[in-house]
Amino acid sequence: MKGFGDMRQLMQQAQRLQQEMADRQRQLQEARVEATAGGGMVRAVVSGQGRLLELTVSPEVIDPSDVDMLQDLTVAAVQEAQDKAQQMAKEMMSDLGGGLPPGMMP
Repeated sequence: MKGFGDMRQLMQQAQRLQQEMADRQRQLQEARVEATAGGGMVRAVVSGQGRLLELTVSPEVIDPSDVDMLQDLTVAAVQEAQDKAQQMAKEMMSDLGGGLPPGMMP
C-alpha cells in the first residue's frame, strides 16, 4: 500500500502549496509599489498585482501648452510601477512548486 501513502503525501503537499499561493496572492494584493517620472514630478503607486492605486502629479508639470509631456510622464511612471510589481510577483512566486512533480503545480 506504499502507493496510497505516496499519493496522500503528494495531496497534502499540493494543499500546502495552494495555501501558500493564496497567502502570497493576498500579500501581492496588499503590497504597494511606487515609481516616479520626470524627476519625481509624476508618481504612480500600484498594488503588487499591478493595479493602479494612486497617481500624483506635481502642479509644476501641468502646462496646458505641453499636454503631451504630462501624458508621457504619466504613462512612464505607471509602466515602471507595473513593471516593478510584476518583477516582485515573479520573485514571490518563483519558489512555489518545489518538490512537486512536473505538471502538479496548481
